[in-house]
Amino acid sequence: MKLNRIITLCAMAATLAISASSLLAQDNGNNNGDNNGGGQRRNRQGGGPGGNFDPAQMQQRMLDRAQEQLGFTNDTEWDAVKPLVQKVMDARRDVGFGGMGRMFGGRNRGGQGGPGGGAAGGMFGQTGPEQEALQKALDDNAPSAQIKDLLAKYKAAQKAKQAKLEAAQADLKKVLTTKQEAEAYLLGLVN
Repeated sequence: MKLNRIITLCAMAATLAISASSLLAQDNGNNNGDNNGGGQRRNRQGGGPGGNFDPAQMQQRMLDRAQEQLGFTNDTEWDAVKPLVQKVMDARRDVGFGGMGRMFGGRNRGGQGGPGGGAAGGMFGQTGPEQEALQKALDDNAPSAQIKDLLAKYKAAQKAKQAKLEAAQADLKKVLTTKQEAEAYLLGLVN
């Protein structure tokens, strides 16, 4: 069970990385006919690497990919399924990577860094109050008993988020064909 979760999380991380590199490649490849460094100018203005990350745009691309991979060409059918896919994506984001965001440049001790950002959590999910309290206790070298208590609260919160994700996945599976479920599995939407 734990190995399957790790594999799924790694697959999601790879998917996010591939999606991000596709976005960057598309942006860098179009300089609007300006041969004087138009792409570089956009980067300094926040449109490229090191610029502003637009989570809404990334989420829309992920939804578009899901629609395509699941084979929904009829907008009416997709409009019925899209909220279920969105619910899974939101729940998966809330579960995050179980603290693994820090491994990919998320919040580290004493500050912020990388695409995961700080307390907001960025692409690795929202940082909840339980995680923030636990991190603060670790940063402050709190007594073991306090850390143990905060860790138990954090684990309970993660367990509740995981249950919400599993319920969203079950709801999505109910409306998918076998082929669509297989595609959803490959996309990391369901387990």
